[in-house]
Amino acid sequence: MVKKEVYSALGLTDAEYQKIEQIMGREPSSTELAMFSVEWSEHCGYPRSRNLLKLLPKEGKYPALVGEDSGGIIVDDLAIIFKMESHNHPSQVEPKQGAATGVGGIIRDIFTAGARPIASLNSLRFGLLTEPYNRYLLKGVVEGIQFYGNCLGVPTVGGEIYFDESYSGNCLVNAMSIGVCKKLELARAQASGVGNPIMYVGSSTGRDGIGGCSVLASHEFAEGEEKRPTVQIGDPFTEKCLIEATMETLATGHVVGIKDMGAAGLTCSSAEMAYAGGSGMEIDLDNVPLREQGMEAYEIMMSESQERMLVCVKKGKEKEIEKIFEKWDLHGVVIGYVTDNKKVKVNYQGKVVADIDTEALAKAPIYDMPATEPENLKEINILDLNSIPQPKDYNEVLLKILASPTIASKAWVYEQYDHMVQVNTVVLPGSDAAVLRLKGTSKGLAATTDCNSRYCFLNPYRGAQIAVAEACRNLVCSGADPAAVTDCLNFGNPEKPDRYWYFKNCIQGIVDACKAFNVAVVSGNVSFYNESPKGAINPTPTIGMIGILDDLDKRCVSHFKNAGDRVLLLGETKEELGGSEYLKVIHDKVAGDAPELDLEKEKAVQKVVYESIQMGYINSAHDCSEGGLAVALAECCFVNNLGVAACLIPGVREDAALFGESQSRIIISCGPDEVGRIEELCVENGVECFNLGKVGGDKFIINNSVSLPLETLRESWGKGLSKYV
Repeated sequence: MVKKEVYSALGLTDAEYQKIEQIMGREPSSTELAMFSVEWSEHCGYPRSRNLLKLLPKEGKYPALVGEDSGGIIVDDLAIIFKMESHNHPSQVEPKQGAATGVGGIIRDIFTAGARPIASLNSLRFGLLTEPYNRYLLKGVVEGIQFYGNCLGVPTVGGEIYFDESYSGNCLVNAMSIGVCKKLELARAQASGVGNPIMYVGSSTGRDGIGGCSVLASHEFAEGEEKRPTVQIGDPFTEKCLIEATMETLATGHVVGIKDMGAAGLTCSSAEMAYAGGSGMEIDLDNVPLREQGMEAYEIMMSESQERMLVCVKKGKEKEIEKIFEKWDLHGVVIGYVTDNKKVKVNYQGKVVADIDTEALAKAPIYDMPATEPENLKEINILDLNSIPQPKDYNEVLLKILASPTIASKAWVYEQYDHMVQVNTVVLPGSDAAVLRLKGTSKGLAATTDCNSRYCFLNPYRGAQIAVAEACRNLVCSGADPAAVTDCLNFGNPEKPDRYWYFKNCIQGIVDACKAFNVAVVSGNVSFYNESPKGAINPTPTIGMIGILDDLDKRCVSHFKNAGDRVLLLGETKEELGGSEYLKVIHDKVAGDAPELDLEKEKAVQKVVYESIQMGYINSAHDCSEGGLAVALAECCFVNNLGVAACLIPGVREDAALFGESQSRIIISCGPDEVGRIEELCVENGVECFNLGKVGGDKFIINNSVSLPLETLRESWGKGLSKYV
């Protein structure tokens, strides 16, 4: 009888171990037990989330390609493949390598689908920078992203960073990658054709990353816990060679299927490829290239060493494939064959160390988890605006909010990233969304990541809807038509009913919002157990979204371009402060409800802006989000050093008008002659349009509330983050 401490250390419960014994009809070997532990982990098998993930819409306005490793859409004869994935726990333990291998892993998911990676984005969350360890994490994560991406030659073009106490003890590192190929060149992650060889390609296997998905990513951090051995080590130069070798290999037409050895390593790739192909697989670990001596079979099967893939090749073509990888100084060796018995059989040192049904291994059990609303949430949602004193000096308030690290300039971060390599980037980091050219066409591709986790903490259903709506809004402000979604769902321990309640409600919010915008969710990732002794993170359902520009020349940016342009605010400003940065930074409160959201009004505002951009009426467009109107206006001024004189929305208390975060609002600038045309569009679509003021000068003025030299604002905004690092 296997001792409980053995399978518990692998993350398996008593019931799961008993189920494994029942499936096997015997006591599992140590290798089989290890294989089940990683495949049935939350990181790989999604046992506690799969039922809810089925609700996400798989169809939208663009033909969708929905996959487990990555997904995408079809645009003309192109397939645009993209996905976002978490590397939270490894980054908390070893920030540089955790972030670097997160980037490497998500990029492998793209090129194993047959698409050449053209861009990366990231969404990052840290605790407050007043704590030294959080500063260490920020520096290490940024270093890891720039190290891997810059060396690899894939541009990092966009993303977001938030800072909140809930992430102290558990940072979030969500990496997104995008690739493009001809739709007829797509590859599949399957093994089929009895007798076809299975090839191991890429780097050698070591002990780094063993148990990364079952022990590290499916486990809460305990006080003083050390998990460093489970963090993988990445080599971007090897990955660059792997990209080129893979592209060359796929071009031969000899590949039946291909899959990255990511989470769960060789176990995941062998079991899931065989299951997807309706076949079995027999492999011999004696042929696996090892870089460490004395490795046990379970270590080889669990290792998450980087830059490795499994390829199913047409019989008789293995030598040709081997030569391609040899040319790129990479391993390319046959380690097994496709069988017809629907089992994964593993041999090592003359013994059968595992013999498991592929479906039993690849399909983890599904659990329906209890969900209960947190006891104190209703109390937190109560916010009496009369109890919030209005500031005496709004100049001081604006400067303080602009200096908040969540709001402040992220130039210290993105200036370390190479965002121009491959020369596709036409709208650089710092605008509402990144925009890239699709080479060989007149079209463009826009991309963004979005999520305000404070909203999701206060109201998970609406907060998740806002994340989708804001992502669409950012793409529209760039001149793009929102096309499809990838998500990265970061939550606490799903075995705690209040944590699972957040997850369940966020999923429903994403479902309803994506249906409203007619966008499919084509790929994604669930990351549970994001908590430490300090508590759970704020629920963070990060939305990655791409949009399509039919004409790249009609792209738009967020900053003012011309002195004398008129500034308009589209959308309704409401008297609400719940969950705002103003309430947190100035009054040290996280309270109230998330801002109201009417999806029909949101779509109407976006329609007006999109059509105005297509018709050439608009010179700039910027989403109103964290920090409210005053912050958004200031951000419009900085790039070209153009000031603004603006009015304040009447009928709304002053602090809410300046810093409230009402949704479905976009600031646009246009020439004086275009104001009437835009107003007509607003009337046709039932959209509120308020004439804010005029671009020009070197001052930032809003009524009698705010009057500051633009340079003073820029200094506060520019140093808010960089002063800590």
